[in-house]
Amino acid sequence: MKRRDFLMAGGSLAALAALSARLPAFAQDTGAAIEKPSLTLGVGGKPLLYYLPLTIAERQGFFEEEGLTVAINDFGGGAKSLQALVGGSVDVVTGAYEHTLRMQHRGQDIRAVADLGRFPGITIAVRSALKDEIKTIADLKGRTMGVTAPGSSTALMLQYALVKAGLKPDDVSLVGIGGGTSAVAAVKRGEIAGLSHLDPVTSRLEVDGDIVPLIDTRTEEGTRELFGGTNPAATVYLRHDFVEANPVTTQRIVNAFLKSLAWLQTATPDQVADSVPEDYLFGDREFYKTAFEKARPMYSPDGVITEDGFQSMLSMLKTLEPDEFGSADLTFAQTFDPRFVTAAKG
Repeated sequence: MKRRDFLMAGGSLAALAALSARLPAFAQDTGAAIEKPSLTLGVGGKPLLYYLPLTIAERQGFFEEEGLTVAINDFGGGAKSLQALVGGSVDVVTGAYEHTLRMQHRGQDIRAVADLGRFPGITIAVRSALKDEIKTIADLKGRTMGVTAPGSSTALMLQYALVKAGLKPDDVSLVGIGGGTSAVAAVKRGEIAGLSHLDPVTSRLEVDGDIVPLIDTRTEEGTRELFGGTNPAATVYLRHDFVEANPVTTQRIVNAFLKSLAWLQTATPDQVADSVPEDYLFGDREFYKTAFEKARPMYSPDGVITEDGFQSMLSMLKTLEPDEFGSADLTFAQTFDPRFVTAAKG
């Protein structure tokens, strides 16, 4: 897609001209001073394959290549990392695109600068012991389901699926079970009816025969079946005032993540397994390799969020939360700043 196509996503002609004027500096001046070389990044569930581009950027040294020192704070879920950004305890977040729409609607200027995931990669599944009782989403009424954390993308997608099935968002009780071994344990102990979660947790439970999927958005087909279109997932987002005050820093952040996405397009499962911390493998390297191959299609090939994806996300919020978002007047340009992805491509 051409640079002009990105920039025409919204805003005044004067603003677009100003953005265009700045792009060559990002693309060409690789020796520009980094305003804030030491950063704190928030994430909610770093071991999840949803956030694998972050782990790869860290472990392959892409942040260091861009002159950045990045301290990573791993919170219990995406909603908590968003809170940390709003509160000022982190500079940048890898989190769900939905958060940018939600915060813009609340008057807080938070925008994504790069897409990491084209599809949500979330699976809604029930414990195998309940598969004869719970065959559809509507059968979840009155049950307790696990999510990474209340308010996170795993919770949002489950609630959206409930509404589409004719239920209310609160017809199912949600409990936070974290993003790693604690989530697996919650299912195995029978504490919940099922879960809305991400790989490698869902693949681990599938391989062990503990769950039966009801909805699977690890693929484009599954995503379109639920949402009727694409639905951007993990992104890199920041406060817009930080972006404007630190344009070179922001460019370097985006550069590092684009390197990570490019690396993931061609990496072998063994290379990925070699790159992540040992405890991410759940004690089973072959399983992790299989889980990665299932997840690989969801990673963005270019870091670009499309307007189609924005419309899909906005439609989901309007459906799920009509009282808050029914009359929401949001634009694509409020939620995604394409300058840095565009500039990285020269």
